[in-house]
Amino acid sequence: MLTRKATLEDLPQLSNLFDQYRSFYHKESDIDGAENFLKERLENQDSEIFVAEENGILMGFTQLYPLFSSTRMKRYWLLNDLFVNENHRGKGHSKALIESAKELCIETKACGILLETDKTNEIGNQLYPSCGFEHYTHANFYEWTNPI
Repeated sequence: MLTRKATLEDLPQLSNLFDQYRSFYHKESDIDGAENFLKERLENQDSEIFVAEENGILMGFTQLYPLFSSTRMKRYWLLNDLFVNENHRGKGHSKALIESAKELCIETKACGILLETDKTNEIGNQLYPSCGFEHYTHANFYEWTNPI
C-alpha cells in the first residue's frame, strides 16, 4: 500500500472516490462537479490531497485545508475529508492516510490537525482516537449557513 500526494493525473479515479464520499453524506451524485472541484483545488493549491493506492488503483483519499490559529500564531490543518472505498476498508488505508496528514503537519510546522465527524460515525469515532486524536470537549461548535 502506498500513500502519496494526488496529482492531476489522478482526477478520473479521485473524482469517482470523491463522488462516493459525497453520496455517503447524502449529496446527489455529480462526477463532473467533483472533477471540477478537485481540479481547482489541485491547480490553485487550495488544499493538500493524499491518496491511498494499490497496483495503480486508488483505494481512498484525504483532503486537508490550511487554517491558522491566532492564539498559537501557527498554521493549523483541517482534515476535512477522509474516505476509503467500501470494498477496501479494514486494510489500514485510513490509518495510512492519517499518517500522511500527520507528516504534512510536521513538515509544515503546523500546531495540529482539526477534524469533525458525526456523532453517529461509529467507525470514525473509533478510528480517530486510535490514531492519536483527542476528543475536544472544551468548546461548542457552531455553524452559520449562507441562505443563498
